[in-house]
Amino acid sequence: MNSAAQMSNARAKTADARRKIAASELADFVARLFTAAGVPDDAARVVATGLVDADLEGLHSHGVMLVDLYIERIRQGSVSRDGRASVISDRQGAIVLDAGNALGQLTGRQAMDMAIGKAKEFAAGVVAVRHGFHFGTAGKYAQQAAAADCIGIAMCNTRPLMPAPGGAERVVGNNPIAVALPTDDEIPLILDMATSEAAIGKIRMAEKASELIPANWAVTAHGEPTTNPAEAVAGMLLPSGGAKGFGLALMIDLMCGLLSGGASGAEVRALYGDFAEPYDCSHLFIAIDIGRFGPSDDFRSRAAAAARRIRGARRAPEVPQLFTPGEPEWQRRQRANGVVMLDPSVADMLNRFATKLGVTASPLQQ
Repeated sequence: MNSAAQMSNARAKTADARRKIAASELADFVARLFTAAGVPDDAARVVATGLVDADLEGLHSHGVMLVDLYIERIRQGSVSRDGRASVISDRQGAIVLDAGNALGQLTGRQAMDMAIGKAKEFAAGVVAVRHGFHFGTAGKYAQQAAAADCIGIAMCNTRPLMPAPGGAERVVGNNPIAVALPTDDEIPLILDMATSEAAIGKIRMAEKASELIPANWAVTAHGEPTTNPAEAVAGMLLPSGGAKGFGLALMIDLMCGLLSGGASGAEVRALYGDFAEPYDCSHLFIAIDIGRFGPSDDFRSRAAAAARRIRGARRAPEVPQLFTPGEPEWQRRQRANGVVMLDPSVADMLNRFATKLGVTASPLQQ
């Protein structure tokens, strides 16, 4: 059996075994796990909701599968239970924050809220964050700005995971970037991408589910193509678009690290490394007030019209539908209808932590 057939069979078996649970019920359960780990109630709810939202959009690598990582790091002291970043500097439209290794969903929301406030005052707001932790999906923060009639941009760096074109050594992370535009359309207009062909979280998700990965996602530590997720995790990710993806990743890394005065490159530690050692990544959030450039209504209507033109464009043979950035995630959320389908390994992990933390009445117990 070839690798494609093996991957298809593994996915079919995983789909058959998935556990169905209401998103609200799952978010409540995950929040109780974080509270039991010492996170304040309100903060626990924000983090849990962010993880479940990712699952609803089909972004499972950024969903509740991360609970074990987050809680173990909290328990071992590399992630702070404090939910707010401190202000290092505040100069007109520019702010530098120290996240103090707090949960990224909390400091990310705080940082973008501050960027929006600066945009309303100065036309644009830029907030750089040092000593950060994993903040989930970057698109969530970009859309936070779009909801306030701002163009939103969010990015962060990671430890080196990709080689330079032709290289055989990890030199830059698969640093994600998201851009969201305000629009009158029901469907949000959001670009949210990692700069590798696939995010490391997707590969780890495949590893947990005992699935194979496409051969163009990663190479082994020796630079050889692989479909084995364990070999990929030990090896190197491949940049999206070759030199273009590599160049974008490098610029994101330097903007995040240098503007914040925080870590960049190999100074960012391994997310799945020593859980007692802070991850120490850097974030950057930008908000641009569209009302400073012209009528907001005109901007939103023209953005919506552009999206409709793309969706209605002529399609190639055998192509059923054209998508705008962010539309596939939006459609998955609509189809989910408030229900999350969990991989059994993730459900088992959540139940193990419930037992470990003394959280009773798990909705995932069979």
